[in-house]
Amino acid sequence: MTHSDDLAVRIITPEDGDAGGVGGRPPVVLLHGFASDGESDWIAPGTAAAIAATGRTVLVPDLPGHGASPDPADAAAAGAGALTARLLAALDAAGVGEFDLVGYSLGARLAWEFPVAAPARVGRVVLGGLSPFEPFAGVDVEALHRAVAGGGEPADPFTGMVAGLVRSRGERAAALARCVEGLRNTPFAPGRWAGRTAPVVVVGADDVMTRGIESIVAALDGAVLLTVPGDHQGAVAGAEFRGVVLKALAR
Repeated sequence: MTHSDDLAVRIITPEDGDAGGVGGRPPVVLLHGFASDGESDWIAPGTAAAIAATGRTVLVPDLPGHGASPDPADAAAAGAGALTARLLAALDAAGVGEFDLVGYSLGARLAWEFPVAAPARVGRVVLGGLSPFEPFAGVDVEALHRAVAGGGEPADPFTGMVAGLVRSRGERAAALARCVEGLRNTPFAPGRWAGRTAPVVVVGADDVMTRGIESIVAALDGAVLLTVPGDHQGAVAGAEFRGVVLKALAR
């Protein structure tokens, strides 16, 4: 694992050692979901290794406040735009120019921003587990911070559920609460797709977080919506999801 711009970035190279991949194809960047990390979403299920086996270099960063990366300094540093800029800076530090991109859940939400921030660098894009709405829009962030600091359970059930999730991550709980606040302050509001190619959108058959995504995909000229087995937590680890990613990157 390397640390680029202070973010932890795993770099998996193909067996032939060609950092550019076979035939000069660009590397692939994999972005994990909220309260997860690159190891859980991409390394352990074998997705990163499967992509590398096709001759592609794979980069798997941990988002701020997640995995082996440092905590965001405050909520502003955890907004969608700030996270995207931080990730791009890490790719710059790693010497990455153009790249293909696969994101899951929060990673997919951030992947939506990449063609806006770096239109000339982003090639093929796979958006997995993308919610059509901002999941944290209804969170009472003050109650969330109080709960994480041991100040009692939130009265709002949804905020209580989010508090339970972030507290389950132990010492990262306060940082994850800052991430929730930052994302709530920069809500997902999909407009025109800015990518050079239409994305492939992949959802789990039992994933309630992605209900309504059809309306987003219908507005994206040429986009493909595919369904694989699993709920929001399980789909990303499945062989069917991995197969869709490999096929999409090989188009």
